[in-house]
Amino acid sequence: MNAKNDRRQIVAVASGKGGTGKTTLATNLAWVAAADHHDVWYLDCDVEEPNGHLFLKPQIERSEPVTVAVPEVDVEKCTLCGKCGEICQYSAIVCVGQKVLTFHELCHSCGGCWLVCPEGAIREVAREVGVVEQGRSGAVHFVHGRLRIGEARATPAIRAVKQHVPEKGLAILDAPPGTSCPVIETIRGCDHVLLVTEPTPFGLHDLQLAVETVRALRLPMSVVINRSDVGDARVRNYCLDQGIEVLAEIPDDRRVAESYSRGQMAADGLPEYKDRFLEMHERLQSLVASSTR
Repeated sequence: MNAKNDRRQIVAVASGKGGTGKTTLATNLAWVAAADHHDVWYLDCDVEEPNGHLFLKPQIERSEPVTVAVPEVDVEKCTLCGKCGEICQYSAIVCVGQKVLTFHELCHSCGGCWLVCPEGAIREVAREVGVVEQGRSGAVHFVHGRLRIGEARATPAIRAVKQHVPEKGLAILDAPPGTSCPVIETIRGCDHVLLVTEPTPFGLHDLQLAVETVRALRLPMSVVINRSDVGDARVRNYCLDQGIEVLAEIPDDRRVAESYSRGQMAADGLPEYKDRFLEMHERLQSLVASSTR
């Protein structure tokens, strides 16, 4: 059957902190949208700890390395002038005594050191920092990145994942938690950001930080309040005061928690949640369409 959506729509699912149910929401939305005959891509950009595969259980069909450019010094040509170390703001390359030391984990691949080297003694080489895996979970196209253990920067792997955003169809980007550089790299260029929170003082505090981050990038957003019946009304009132639409409120349901603990999606095993997520998906589609006109 032909997919319903020909236009590309990119939605990021994010949260100001971990444990709010962000991945649960993202995977369930992808699942119900695909079941509703949309062409759906789920892209897990939480490359330091991806877990969407635990629920979607994709069949991985392709794997490709993620590499970054780092400097390699030809000691025969190097005159120890020190210009490479002077331009590097991260001390990824320094001259110490009669040696040039490189610290590839600190390198941001700006290319400055090999551009300023007067002797042409520095060249760029590829260094593998992770992997991107692609596959399918039923009708859902699946992509996730895995950062190598010990790597300090997640953004190169996130950019590699985002290269697989399709030209047509719905792309759901599962962002890392928080408001740091990996989150900004994920949500940059998206059509809409769906923020998942919970009605607690910590939830409100981190939601406020997330809202400020999204507004700094001038992106449209909405909010889902998870475990909405445990806490208080301050999150709801904050959204009302800020003019942010609350897309849905999901109650604290033991059955959903049990499904999560088994690696199952609520929309797959609980019929009423399939309807709930489908309604959420349709409202989200309407918001995205209105903001991209």
